[in-house]
Amino acid sequence: MTQLMNYLPKEHIQVKDKISTWQEAVKITSQPLLEEKKITPVYVENMIDSVYQNGPYMVLADYFALMHAKPGIGVCKQSMSLLVTKNEVDLAGKPIKIFLVLAATDSASHLESLQEIMEVFMDEEKYQLILKGNLTDVIQVFQ
Repeated sequence: MTQLMNYLPKEHIQVKDKISTWQEAVKITSQPLLEEKKITPVYVENMIDSVYQNGPYMVLADYFALMHAKPGIGVCKQSMSLLVTKNEVDLAGKPIKIFLVLAATDSASHLESLQEIMEVFMDEEKYQLILKGNLTDVIQVFQ
């Protein structure tokens, strides 16, 4: 899990009580990566455009969306950020509470960290803990 902490440090994890739209959620989730110059605004726009063009294919499980766009474009450094909302946000007809932004510099180097993070989300106990949206608990799951 050490690699995971490098890509998803606690500074990249947020919990919000209410988010109105999935577009707002993507922008809020991306904020730490923008501030650290790991991604550019182009990447954020590409993630949003990708949903408009391809539908909700980024929804991988109940309440969980893995937000991403084409590797490399607008990505300065491989990174991740996470937002948990206490309300359900409609993403093209799917209710989402967990937004994970994955910024990859190429099509392969992120696969190991993605596998590690998916192991966390596939653990039902940890998944339910994340869904509850207690920031301290969510951070602990990824430490």
